[in-house]
Amino acid sequence: MKAEPARTEIPGELRLEMHARLLRVRIASRRLAELYREQEMRTPAHFGLGQEAVAVGVVTALRPGDVVYSHHRAHNHYLASGGSVYELAAELYGQAVGFIASTAILGETIAIATGSALAFSMRGERRLAVSFFGEAACEEGIFYESINYAAIRRLPVLYVCENNLYSTESPLSVRQPAGTELCERARSFKLKAERVDGNDLAAVYEASARLADGLRRGEGPAFLECMTYRWLEHVGPHFDHEAGRTYRSREEVESWMQRCPVKRSAAEIIRLGVADEAALAALSNGITRDVEDAVKRARAADPPPQGDLYADVW
Repeated sequence: MKAEPARTEIPGELRLEMHARLLRVRIASRRLAELYREQEMRTPAHFGLGQEAVAVGVVTALRPGDVVYSHHRAHNHYLASGGSVYELAAELYGQAVGFIASTAILGETIAIATGSALAFSMRGERRLAVSFFGEAACEEGIFYESINYAAIRRLPVLYVCENNLYSTESPLSVRQPAGTELCERARSFKLKAERVDGNDLAAVYEASARLADGLRRGEGPAFLECMTYRWLEHVGPHFDHEAGRTYRSREEVESWMQRCPVKRSAAEIIRLGVADEAALAALSNGITRDVEDAVKRARAADPPPQGDLYADVW
């Protein structure tokens, strides 16, 4: 693995802004996971608790007009992009329609993001497309077809791999040959590629901003591998040990929880003197109140008309 570029100093105001986004994603996701246990949400939900810094760090580096594509674990990316907590909660309660944030087809949005980047390039627009996906999508043919085409056309697309080490319940060790480096695979297609600690919000932001600048200069596509970890089960609100699953140990999960991106961001803000514990606690409490209000409104909202079930169905 190549050495990481030297880190730059992030302004305190931006650090605090990113931390607020991080808190919003964490608090909303945690609350929705709690409510999911009540069995009123009748749709599969893939929660991204533990992986929030990847979404916030990347999205903060983007500009208005850039586009983001997600995958089945989409809540973090939607909320980090400024998506409404109310609309997300209403969607899960079956009270809202019209929002398509992601797809469960592994790797599909990699190709769609590449297509958006092609359109931007053909129109001469200084816009970027971003595709978020897990490391298992790098085992799909569409990944290699897309990055190869993007490299040939020098397209402005950032491929963000959230490497959480597991594909459902299968670890990397049973899916990849020993010593496999995803960044090296991307570089073999002539993409600029970097690996960062995906639980370090500042590191994700800095790498994303650096790669985004290169994309806007026409340097061609880039690949960002963010090493992170999901706390909860693959789909649903429980910890694996609560559901009796044994593919990973409780000790492994708890060791990653000690690397919590929210706690690390807060500790860095306090260390740098950007804000103190009282200010961060007040920020967290305010966001918690906003999230709770949005969830209550979504829960009490009227369901959409039954006729909407047939809208846009071909």
